[in-house]
Amino acid sequence: MSSPSKTTGQKDSTMGSLKETVGNTFGASNMAQRGREQHAHGEAEVKAAKAEGYAEGTTDRMVGKKDSVVGAVTGDTTQQTAGNARQEKGERKQEWNQ
Repeated sequence: MSSPSKTTGQKDSTMGSLKETVGNTFGASNMAQRGREQHAHGEAEVKAAKAEGYAEGTTDRMVGKKDSVVGAVTGDTTQQTAGNARQEKGERKQEWNQ
C-alpha cells in the first residue's frame, strides 16, 4: 500500500463530485453513487496525507529542537544550526498540513 497523497485525494474528490453531478443530472443513480464513494475516498485520502505530514513535522520539530539544544550546550554550532533548520522545517510541515 502506498502512502496517502493530497494530490491523488483531491483528484479523486473532484472526479467523484463530477461523476455524482453527472449521474444526478441524467438520472444515472449508479454513477451518482460511485461518484459519492469516490469523493468520500478522496477526502479520506487527503485527511490521511495531512495527518501523516503533520506527524512528520512533529518529529522534525522535536529532533531539530534536541539537536539545537545539544549543539548549544556542547558548543557545536554546526549541529545547532542544523537543528534550528530542521525545527523550522518541521514547523512549516505542520502548518501546511493543518
